[in-house]
Amino acid sequence: MDPLRHPDLIDISRRLRLQLSQVLEAEQEAAAITLRRRSTIRDRLLDAEDRAEVIWVTSTDGAGRTGEVGAVGLDHVVLNMDGTSAYVAISHIVAVEVAT
Repeated sequence: MDPLRHPDLIDISRRLRLQLSQVLEAEQEAAAITLRRRSTIRDRLLDAEDRAEVIWVTSTDGAGRTGEVGAVGLDHVVLNMDGTSAYVAISHIVAVEVAT
């Protein structure tokens, strides 16, 4: 009998593989949560630009603007909607949501 084919070793191997899979999933989820917590509004705007998403931006004065992210600068974002562009200072943005 091959010592590596012992029934006890096969069962232990299955359990270890399952545990490893669960640990890897938990680590990936924790890394994603950490990334979301550490990302700035500018980081989220850059992600939205990469995905060509239409977003809703709320500014400090309560005004809201919707548009596709055309460009993200160091201190502003350009939102394009219906052939017009709106420049919004990132320092004035309080919320960014993906428009549905």
